[in-house]
Amino acid sequence: MHPQRTTRFTGLDAVLLLVLACAAGWLAWRVTTVLGYDWDWSFLSRTILRRNEDGSLTPGLLLKGFVATLRLAAWTMLLALIAGVAAGLCRVSRSLFLRLCARTYVETMRNTPPLVLVFLFYFFVGDWIMTALGAQELAYGLSEAWQERLAWIMAPPGRLAAFLSALTTLALYEGAYIAEIVRSGVQSIERGQWEAAYALGLSRWQRITRVILPQALRRMVPPLAGQFISTIKDSSIVAVISIPELTFEGLELMAATYRTFEIWLTVLGLYLLACLACSLAARRLETRLARRAA
Repeated sequence: MHPQRTTRFTGLDAVLLLVLACAAGWLAWRVTTVLGYDWDWSFLSRTILRRNEDGSLTPGLLLKGFVATLRLAAWTMLLALIAGVAAGLCRVSRSLFLRLCARTYVETMRNTPPLVLVFLFYFFVGDWIMTALGAQELAYGLSEAWQERLAWIMAPPGRLAAFLSALTTLALYEGAYIAEIVRSGVQSIERGQWEAAYALGLSRWQRITRVILPQALRRMVPPLAGQFISTIKDSSIVAVISIPELTFEGLELMAATYRTFEIWLTVLGLYLLACLACSLAARRLETRLARRAA
């Protein structure tokens, strides 16, 4: 059993924080003096929460974009896990055909620029497939209450085609990396575990699902957490097809207010908040799994 490590704040940490604070202050001073930039943070509170005429609070543009980013990342990770686990298991399959199909998918996704994939799937999935399936017309045919639920879960009917194309792109792209995580996790299990499961008379599927994957999951948690954080960051590229996530809303606000530095620093802080929260949650999950294994 590994001893629990304790995190202490040392003098070196204080020095590093001081250096970072000084660097940030120097950068702000240079922007003010050299560029003649007039800082104004007063309007930013309305981009997070704004007050209506009746006194109630409603989300501002940046908060709406932040929620949309988390929603898109959650859907993407869910579908990417399905695609990644399937492709990862095919990568370790005995079937040459399945291995070739999985490797073709993985290598294609990993060696193609994601921005190109976004445009490709937007014009293919959004224009052709969604039109052929009549998904947007079906969404418009829903009752007003169900349209509101659809807007909260995914996107409003008018943006459903673009949302689904962005979701498909990101899920397939992130799924290729998850496939390699699953493959390496399965192959990292000691051969003795395979032999012991075989000696019990389990089929190959039972050996993988009941013996190998539960052990591999503990080893896959850190890279999967990193992949989810990467998914949150990668979701910013779908701003090019007008998905109203955090980066897109930041662009809209910048065009309307010309407050470049304030807006992008706030967007940076929101992305950092989401990624740090996911990292902390993954660390706690990893610790809990390690304690159960011990």
